[in-house]
Amino acid sequence: MISIGKNNTLTVTKQLDFGIYLDAGQDGEILMPKRYVPSQIHVGDSIDAFIYRDSEDKLIATTEIPYAQVGDFAYLEVVAVNQIGAFVDWGLPKNLLVPFREQKIKLKEGEKTMVYIYLDQETKRIVASAKIEHFFSKEIPPFSPQEKVEIMMYKISDLGYKVIINQQFDGIIFKNEVFQKINPGDILTAYIKQVRVDGKIDVSLYKTGYNQVVDFAPVLLQAIYDNKGFLPLTDKSSVDEINNAFGVSKKIFKKAVGDLYKKRLIRIEKEGLFTASSRYNT
Repeated sequence: MISIGKNNTLTVTKQLDFGIYLDAGQDGEILMPKRYVPSQIHVGDSIDAFIYRDSEDKLIATTEIPYAQVGDFAYLEVVAVNQIGAFVDWGLPKNLLVPFREQKIKLKEGEKTMVYIYLDQETKRIVASAKIEHFFSKEIPPFSPQEKVEIMMYKISDLGYKVIINQQFDGIIFKNEVFQKINPGDILTAYIKQVRVDGKIDVSLYKTGYNQVVDFAPVLLQAIYDNKGFLPLTDKSSVDEINNAFGVSKKIFKKAVGDLYKKRLIRIEKEGLFTASSRYNT
């Protein structure tokens, strides 16, 4: 049985002038139009194909890869609006419908919105919803503190940045813990801070405690080497200067400097940081 709205590995059953047919089991055969067919493909070969419905609601196969698939959250641009809803560009010739009932506010052409892509069980059509909070996992979050995760930022709130964790869970990064610019739709690596008793998840863009220093210290040392053995930053440098240079807090910067100094890998002078063997001439 095929998965509509996802990639499938299917077998070529027929090869004709206008394309190839793929074995979809109980769903019969599905056409892949010629323009999508790779060269050197033959009957009996397996091929990876994305399955969706065309403008006539027929199942169609393509080797093109959409920006997201059924079961994914994605930040997509609205390219048209009509009497049944808004349409977003998801990377395929047929745009994806966000029905009016699945919009929190009326979407407008040219803006971008976070949506969840799903298969409507009644119509078997692929649609999207901007009411993404309905699709977050209701399971107990399986995360441990310091666990590495992937996040997608979707909203700025009074407390901080609302994020989707591993395409499943809702989380937040507090504003006072962010030292770089984040925009809706950005996909970043992050770390679990804690899972609260009520299931809410706090996330950080940085490892906490000494683990973060261990990660950042080599980056700082390499930056000094890359700048000919000198970096015009010290513990007197402003928070903004450090943030603009490395995207970390001043606290972590100072700890990393101390770590490198104790290991005798750098020298600290009033002009800035030097590699242990470097000489700085004004």
